[in-house]
Amino acid sequence: MIGGLCLKVDNKMLCDIHTDKKYGDSLLMARIGESVYDQELKKPECLPMDFTGRPMRGYIFVTPDGFDSEDNLSYWVDLCIAFNPLAKASKPRNKK
Repeated sequence: MIGGLCLKVDNKMLCDIHTDKKYGDSLLMARIGESVYDQELKKPECLPMDFTGRPMRGYIFVTPDGFDSEDNLSYWVDLCIAFNPLAKASKPRNKK
């Protein structure tokens, strides 16, 4: 799913930087959970996270305008950290 810088806590993804070819810029991908998903998606700097044509609820993209300051970035990271205890960790892959 990810191909760049990824921030994880307790072996669970919080957020990462995603270079989006359709949008033409780097986006912050944030794992915020479904309880705040609809509310945050109303913000103009938020987009549904959509890799396959089907958005994944609980994950959003934030455009650069939404994380251009330390306070803005902190907001998103804090939201991800708040959801982290509720998130499921990915199953570990078998190394060959």
